[in-house]
Amino acid sequence: MSDFIKICSTDDVAKGTVVRAAIDALEIALVHAEDGHFYAIRDECSHANIALSEGEVEGCTLECWLHGSRFDLRTGQPTGLPATVAVPVYPVEIRDGFVFVSLTPHSSVTPHSSVTPHSSAAPHSSATPFNGVN
Repeated sequence: MSDFIKICSTDDVAKGTVVRAAIDALEIALVHAEDGHFYAIRDECSHANIALSEGEVEGCTLECWLHGSRFDLRTGQPTGLPATVAVPVYPVEIRDGFVFVSLTPHSSVTPHSSVTPHSSAAPHSSATPFNGVN
């Protein structure tokens, strides 16, 4: 069984913006980066436990609004202080105009808090987009 979960339509996330979505207990920031690709990253800054989805997208990075830490959307690695710990990133697939996100982290980065992603999706798993995205 695939562990990819449908999040939203590609039209729901304008280029250069980010939306927050919950997949079971996992919160992700879904980004439509300026390079035209979609990226999914754990929606929690590793420095201050702040929602990254509230930050600014610049190129292929996402900035935490509180202290300015930046994270590479492709790897989860911090590209700007004060963060020094990476955050997990998740594979994204586009199918028939919809964005699907895997529950298994793409990189070797593991979550730094008590919420951990699932290794496979249960039949009842679902995504709940925030920010009015259906």
